Amino acid sequence: MIVETLISRYVRHLNQRLMNFESSPGEVQLPEPDPDKQYLLYLHIPFCVVLCPFCSFHRVEFREDKATQYFQALQEEIRQVSEMGYKFGEVYVGGGTPTVLPGLLAETLELISSLHPVTSVSVETNPHDLDETNTVRLKQAGVNRLSVGVQSFDDRLLREMERYEKYGSGEEISAHLKNVSGTFDTLNVDMIFNFPHQDEACIRSDLGLLTDRIKVDQVSWYPLMTSSSTTRPMEHAMGAVDHAREQGFYEMIVRHMLDAGYKRSSAWCFSRRPGMFDEYIVEHEEYLGLGSGSFSYLDGSMFANTFSINNYLRRIESGKTSVVRQRVMSSLEQMRYYLLMQLFSGQMDTNVAEKRFKGQFDRVMWRDLAGLRVIGAVREQEGQLRLTESGYFLWVVLMREFFSGVNNFRDDMRHNISRESAERSGDFG
Repeated sequence: MIVETLISRYVRHLNQRLMNFESSPGEVQLPEPDPDKQYLLYLHIPFCVVLCPFCSFHRVEFREDKATQYFQALQEEIRQVSEMGYKFGEVYVGGGTPTVLPGLLAETLELISSLHPVTSVSVETNPHDLDETNTVRLKQAGVNRLSVGVQSFDDRLLREMERYEKYGSGEEISAHLKNVSGTFDTLNVDMIFNFPHQDEACIRSDLGLLTDRIKVDQVSWYPLMTSSSTTRPMEHAMGAVDHAREQGFYEMIVRHMLDAGYKRSSAWCFSRRPGMFDEYIVEHEEYLGLGSGSFSYLDGSMFANTFSINNYLRRIESGKTSVVRQRVMSSLEQMRYYLLMQLFSGQMDTNVAEKRFKGQFDRVMWRDLAGLRVIGAVREQEGQLRLTESGYFLWVVLMREFFSGVNNFRDDMRHNISRESAERSGDFG
């Protein structure tokens, strides 16, 4: 617990610097793209039918007219960055729930494929949208990987999450997953561990469903992550979080997934075979995010898009990008970010790191690397820095703290919506 506490403090300190975006006096400009590079494109669809009490992602309640306008603006923004010279080889679509309007989503993906040499597309969805019409349409639009947000099959937890009435019981969700199995190259299921009323029997039951009955291709087991704004409503709906139970749950999950024949794609993602996985920031150091609430990491800077839906629509209509904040990262910050993301996959090539940072990585990062060695989180093997078994759990803690910091930044951006928009409409800003 002492090491975990120190690690948490380290990441919180890193987050305070990384996520300290300042308002720019003028328009924030995206950098010119490298003509020889294919970037990863992330699209954010913020609309949800059910607003889960624990979720800190940028999401608003679904309304068809507003979502239709949004998709039309998103398509225009895709054309804008394409004209700037950006080229994309992979696409991730997250939310929110990207499949609230599956026809418009498919139309958007087809637009991207008509403009770029896209080879891989991953889309998030929920169990309610797993009908044959939707899945066939997405498959035809080029989707290789479908990621379904399940969180748990336990009916009590589903009720606490306010998902039971909309998405059905655990058995019904299981049936939906079985029906869609084999349709896509990869069917991923997103699960969460360490809910307040979750116990080992609950997790064991979920594990058995996933690996033995449904036999899904991939499972992403996320630790419960909150933000300042979601802590109180989540405690009211579900109870207080006890992080002391986290390691025991994680170790049980790892043992079961590895024994069932899955391999680690990241510290919390387990796959039957190689393929795409949720943490695209591991495989793609640079990425461009489009849509309200997206982030980009380009040319040593992080960029944040407006969180106001109305402001987003106006900006795109007037020919502007959706970017409103920029954070220029120092060389040390870039190196720490690189280390955090690379080791999340379980290993980092030290020679590649040295080349990436022009021979300065080991010299600048020696304290961080020495600390990881001292606590037994990493070992060196054939030019690779690899996580140890205890290191994998520490990286779960690191990433949980990192994303919690990102969630707090999302809270701040939501609070700034009234300042970004001269006029507002309902809850959409």
